[in-house]
Amino acid sequence: MNTLEILLDRRWILKSRDRELYYRIKDELGTVKKFLTEKLGYQVIVNQYLIKAEKLPASPENWMGIMEFTDKIEYVFFCMTLMFLEEKEAQEQFVLSELTEFIQGQYKEEQIDWTVYRYRRHLIRVLKYCAGCGIININDGSEESFAHDDTGEVLYENTGVSRWFMKNFTQDIMGYESPEDFEKEEWIDIDEDRGIVRRQRVYRRLLMSMGMYRTPETEEDFNYIRNFRGMLQGELSELLDCELQVHRTSAFLVLGEECRMGRCFPENQMLSDAVLLVGGIIREMIQNGSIQLNAEEKIRIPAEMLDEIFEECKRRYIMGFNKTFREMTTGEFCRALNDYMTELGFLEHRRDEVWISTAVGKAVGEYPADFQKSGGRDEQ
Repeated sequence: MNTLEILLDRRWILKSRDRELYYRIKDELGTVKKFLTEKLGYQVIVNQYLIKAEKLPASPENWMGIMEFTDKIEYVFFCMTLMFLEEKEAQEQFVLSELTEFIQGQYKEEQIDWTVYRYRRHLIRVLKYCAGCGIININDGSEESFAHDDTGEVLYENTGVSRWFMKNFTQDIMGYESPEDFEKEEWIDIDEDRGIVRRQRVYRRLLMSMGMYRTPETEEDFNYIRNFRGMLQGELSELLDCELQVHRTSAFLVLGEECRMGRCFPENQMLSDAVLLVGGIIREMIQNGSIQLNAEEKIRIPAEMLDEIFEECKRRYIMGFNKTFREMTTGEFCRALNDYMTELGFLEHRRDEVWISTAVGKAVGEYPADFQKSGGRDEQ
């Protein structure tokens, strides 16, 4: 991976955990810093603890949360943990009961009772995430003792990097009431130059989204891509192994085999394989007229038809699935595919209808013609 890929792929590079990589990126930062700041509008943080590109999307998407978290209260506990660590010096130790008392005193929405396992489970998930990304270190004990008993103690150490996890806002955010307020704040300092805002928004969409689609809201950005396609392709291909593909109503940055940057599709898992197979079935249905494209080249079908497509995928290709997916009921298989495709932005549910994005037809898969005769995956 080159320097740009690493900075875009990782939240940060910690000196304490990867000293060699830290110094390598620090030495090579000059080759990509101008691109990050001018084209993407990202601040690059370099200090004695870490190197970090302050990455923000053009607009938030389903898959951009902390995937390890499963409940809203875990985000609350996480923010309170960051608040707690603000008062700690780097390498300062603390015990778990200090943090639990702090959260109890700060959380006003409901009474936190640590004797209730549900609350302990949520906090443990947060603490494991904090330890995993280097915000804290475990010096003695294990969260499992707290899982079994609310009096269980763990000795932690503050690494000192927590203060750089959140973005530094240039405005007072206490009056913000919606996610849109935060989006507007991102561009407030350069709002007088619409050209800069548009350019940075376009680069962010291409690098941070599965695809960019032409809509009334993105018309200006899409025209920028069409007008400066050659420049965009040239600049991006110099830095990354990629190809910019622009169609009538969509644009995609397709990464080459040598590029490893963030979360990409297809992923190395059975769900991605199944989505590729679903894409192949949908393409067949478009070709035979069973499904019609609208003016935006999106597919709009009843929710029941989507389930029928999933069921056809399972029926047709079940011999190629791994054991877990072969043993799923049809309902479980449909729900797993539906949740995954919605998370990636491939599906959008609107009442009783489903809108399928162009990206589903961009990458499709199928097994060889003699697949059924060969007995499926196990014999290939």
